Amino acid sequence: MKKEFYCMMIGLLAVMGTANAQAQNPECMTNLSIYAEHAKVKNYDAAYTPWKMVYETCPSINKANFSLGEKILSYKIDNSSGAEKDGYINDLLALYDNSLKVFPDKFPKAVVAIDKALLLYDNKMASDEELYNLLDNAFKQDEANFKNPKALYLYFSSLVDLYNAGKKDLSAVFDTYDDVTEKIEEENTKLTDIISQLLPKEEAGTLTSKENRRLKVATTNSESYGKIAGSVDSKLGALADCDNLIPLYEKNFESKKTDVTWVKRAVGRMFSKDCIDDPMFQKLFEAQLALDPSADAYVYGGTLKNKAGDSKGAIADYNKALELETDPRKKSNIAYKIATSYRRSSKSTARSYAQKAIDANPSNGRAYLLIANLYATSANDCGSTPFEKRAIYWKAADMARRAGRVDPSLSGNANQAAASYSAKAPSKTDIFNSGLAGKTIPFNCWVGGSVTVPSL
Repeated sequence: MKKEFYCMMIGLLAVMGTANAQAQNPECMTNLSIYAEHAKVKNYDAAYTPWKMVYETCPSINKANFSLGEKILSYKIDNSSGAEKDGYINDLLALYDNSLKVFPDKFPKAVVAIDKALLLYDNKMASDEELYNLLDNAFKQDEANFKNPKALYLYFSSLVDLYNAGKKDLSAVFDTYDDVTEKIEEENTKLTDIISQLLPKEEAGTLTSKENRRLKVATTNSESYGKIAGSVDSKLGALADCDNLIPLYEKNFESKKTDVTWVKRAVGRMFSKDCIDDPMFQKLFEAQLALDPSADAYVYGGTLKNKAGDSKGAIADYNKALELETDPRKKSNIAYKIATSYRRSSKSTARSYAQKAIDANPSNGRAYLLIANLYATSANDCGSTPFEKRAIYWKAADMARRAGRVDPSLSGNANQAAASYSAKAPSKTDIFNSGLAGKTIPFNCWVGGSVTVPSL
């Protein structure tokens, strides 16, 4: 032990001596100041030579050797070509590796790996297999810092391409899909929490300038996650249809039936893809019920009962699910699942559960979108004149816009839906001819409530 301690102290003193020596190097200090000033005004050509001297001679003197060095080399890459460009790329790749060696506490492993992967990808310098392995290791070693939307998509996309090339199996695709989508949802949840806190203040006109910036950043980042989520779903495409899911789960059921994570993911995926009529879903559902008699299990049980015509039993299971779940977001997701199961059989019941979803989590944009759709598909049931029937589209459009506001990751779909509903509502000419501008139109149907006709 004494020997180990002695060796450790010698090593520590050596590191400290090196750092102090670097800090006392006047040439390094001078050039550090020079390149930092050039970099501040984005004069990266002028910054390059003094930066290179400091980086090669005194790498640990300041973190700026790496953070500003990345900007300097990125500029050089963007403004060069051929062998010269390749040289700068290799320099930047080496800088990323060295950042972990010199400042391991300042540069997260996942962030460095992502930077390397995106650099290689953007410059077509790595195969799908190389990109996947780099990102897979980063995700598994440092998931907490694996947040980059583009990298999340590239991670999954490269895997699907490897599967299509016969180099990976389908189960790996599904496992990674679940990992990636759960990560996207996790990060977007953090953003919508911020948005839900700030939206009321924005609507009341009481946002500070700092809060306004924070709201804009959260909104922009949430939109980015929404786009990536859509791209990930598109990349998965038909691979996740019932024809692929069922044989895969039949093949793996015996070896995986005690793995609660695998079972829950399998049940959830078959449920979302409407594969619940197959006996395999029943087997998986029963396995989940035995392993984890949680709220979700009662949702699936209720859905099976509903499809079998046992509406009373279904309602009992659904309410049991809501009763069991204590986490507001999970409760909201359960209520939303229940709402979707009623969207065709009972629109009023569907809205009731969608509203429960919103009450539990005001950021549940999907619930707002569902209500919007329920309203839009009820146009022929609400109103006695063509104008009154079409007036409900205003109410539907408002709900769709609200969906994109509370959860910007849905803004693409929400804006598209709102535009579609608005186009079906009475036009300005219709409003003028009706003489109803500014008047209130009640809905004497399941929707209830009313809408105010826009003023001209």
